[in-house]
Amino acid sequence: MTAQKSPPGSAPRPAPTSATGNDKPNSAMTPAIEARGISRSFGAVHALRDVSFAIPAGQLVAFLGPNGAGKSTTMRILTGALSPNEGRAFIGGVDVAVDRLSAARRLGYLPENGPLYPDMTPMDLLRFMARVRGLESARTRDRIEQVIEQCRLSAVVGRPIGTLSKGFRQRVGMAAALLHEPEVLILDEPTAGLDPNQVEHVRTLLRGLTKSQTVLLSTHILSEVRALADRILVLSRGRIVHDGPTGSLGATERDMETRFRDLTAPARPAA
Repeated sequence: MTAQKSPPGSAPRPAPTSATGNDKPNSAMTPAIEARGISRSFGAVHALRDVSFAIPAGQLVAFLGPNGAGKSTTMRILTGALSPNEGRAFIGGVDVAVDRLSAARRLGYLPENGPLYPDMTPMDLLRFMARVRGLESARTRDRIEQVIEQCRLSAVVGRPIGTLSKGFRQRVGMAAALLHEPEVLILDEPTAGLDPNQVEHVRTLLRGLTKSQTVLLSTHILSEVRALADRILVLSRGRIVHDGPTGSLGATERDMETRFRDLTAPARPAA
């Protein structure tokens, strides 16, 4: 049988694991994030068509595409929040559909406009999330202190989340995603609603995370891509249309913008 080729910029694709809860697939050759032939439709609308990619551990990958391209749908499938019609999603070698809890232990997820409890304070939410995640009490105290410092929440830690600005709410969501020190982070528009100072802080935070964690983030900001990403995936009309190192999209931000438009331009109607 002919071996499958790995996507550009990825680690060699391993043989499939048996994907049971007892598997220990965290070898150096196992992708931290993998999509295999994922398709998803909503009625007559084909949101994703045979989407495949593999992301090795320690890589920060930017997920680009116009609105409606299927980025959030892909992320929801990778996290187990949505099931594909076809294909499989893996986190750290664990099949999300087969053992979602094991995959969730490896995963931190920040959805776009993620749900937060408005009557809770950030401290209340983090304590609640620590219990849900099963963190021990001693570790809970240390981790809450660390993520409050990482996400610069000290000034608002006792205020109801519903009274916070969008930027602070986004940072609360980031703290919750980081709390259990996941191997993999999936971040949907992590700098949306942040002011320039907050954006730079998040970029600095993400640069540090990739030393020990794998990050897939969606964004529309090409300067963010150039500053952070090792690799770019471009999705258009539900299909991967580009997969390569950051420089493969262009040497300058203007070149990247032009190439992005070329890749994602609407199909011209037949004459």
